[in-house]
Amino acid sequence: MSSRSHLEPFLALGVAILVAGCGSGPGVSVAPTSAPSGTASPAGSPTQTATASPSIGPGNPAGDIHLIKHVIVIMQENRSFDTYFGTYPGAVGIPMSGGTPSVCVPDPAAGGCVQPYHNTADKELGGPHGAASYTADVAHGAMNGFVSQQERARPGCSTNFTRVCAGIGPPDVMGYMDQREIPNYWTWAGDFVLADHMFEPDSSWSLPAHLSMVSGWSAKCTNPADPMSCVSDMKQPGLPTTANPQPYAWTDLTYLLFKNNVSWAYYLRPGSAPDCADNGMSCKPGQQSADVPSIWNPLPGFGDVNADGQLGNIQSIDNFYTAAKNGTLPSVSWVTPNGKVSEHAPNLVSAGQSYVTGLIDAVMQGPEWSSTAIFLAWDDWGGFYDNVLPPVIDGNGYGFRVPAMVISPYARRGMVDHQTLSFDAYLKFIEDDFLGSQRIDPATDGRADSRPDVRENASQLGSLVADFDFSQPPRSPDVLSTTPQTDLK
Repeated sequence: MSSRSHLEPFLALGVAILVAGCGSGPGVSVAPTSAPSGTASPAGSPTQTATASPSIGPGNPAGDIHLIKHVIVIMQENRSFDTYFGTYPGAVGIPMSGGTPSVCVPDPAAGGCVQPYHNTADKELGGPHGAASYTADVAHGAMNGFVSQQERARPGCSTNFTRVCAGIGPPDVMGYMDQREIPNYWTWAGDFVLADHMFEPDSSWSLPAHLSMVSGWSAKCTNPADPMSCVSDMKQPGLPTTANPQPYAWTDLTYLLFKNNVSWAYYLRPGSAPDCADNGMSCKPGQQSADVPSIWNPLPGFGDVNADGQLGNIQSIDNFYTAAKNGTLPSVSWVTPNGKVSEHAPNLVSAGQSYVTGLIDAVMQGPEWSSTAIFLAWDDWGGFYDNVLPPVIDGNGYGFRVPAMVISPYARRGMVDHQTLSFDAYLKFIEDDFLGSQRIDPATDGRADSRPDVRENASQLGSLVADFDFSQPPRSPDVLSTTPQTDLK
């Protein structure tokens, strides 16, 4: 067991070089010594477009996925891939020319354009991140609406970008961080697997993302008792109310887990929930708790969770730490933060990194590390810049790329996974591991609903099995400091 307080400069690069001789699965590569470069584009047009992912074939056997007895999905908030890993070696990141960003996004307020820049601000504003802002940010494929959207998010920002809007300096949606600000995240990327084509499952905000995380769909139902009355809705699927406490009539993954006697828990950290119920940029922070449905706690609003008597599986985060320590983790866990540690702007990046490190350290120091897979991701882009045009799967998405890592004693070391992925890949992995590959499929799961497609079966979707080497002995834990040295200010 090792313990490091922070990643030394360019350590991730060194790790990438050391493992350059390792094999990799389809759509998976070892990080090379430099990131891909693009060509200059004053309009900020994308240089990368997501493509279909190869499937796992005879040349890359899946191995024994059942060595994984515990899957933990840790979901943080509101960061694009380029914000955290846009300069990570080997990843499809910010287009560069001679070490300088070669894209420049128009700035309607100041004139000219804004290039991506190194940002050390612990507290940021970010930008609007609903369905309308997604469309504006994509800008018909030019990927250059980010600055304009941030400037328009608050009164006065469309004509004068000031401290009231987002602090001193250029619009922070164009900022990026690296190992100097987020050393633990970069350490895990170098030690385990970084996915550089993990897309938010829907092109919208946190509530649709969390609904999709547990069910593969975001919808609105006209009859809460009828799963066939639901239609796709990635804008405002709605929250439970006193009059309609279980508005989500369609099927979520817990239905299949319960049906197959697979244990699960949804762990929530009590406290503030900064995302506004209407997806506005500012509102009075609400409060969240395990027994109250909310944007980051959607499962109490599902009819099947209530019918199966599974509300008790939605628990305080304290129970997660206890289970990790005692070796009583369920087969499937989802872990969500409160506002303070979420990294949802304007909450501090440092607080989120410390919280996530504590979660992962708890698992690594517990007796079940050797049979665990941790999937760490951020739920949506938060208005921050990303250069890759998302693929279109159906009417709901995909949305922008978000940071994502696979952390496990069986994870390949120092790999960058280029497969097209979304949170549907988490559902798919869980289904393959614990449910004999049964999907949330109205035709076969015993609880028909009106979803337009089975997201786990999308032809573009890769397989997270490619990120594992089940033939290797389980690797020792790598415990990190929850207070690493950083350049955050």
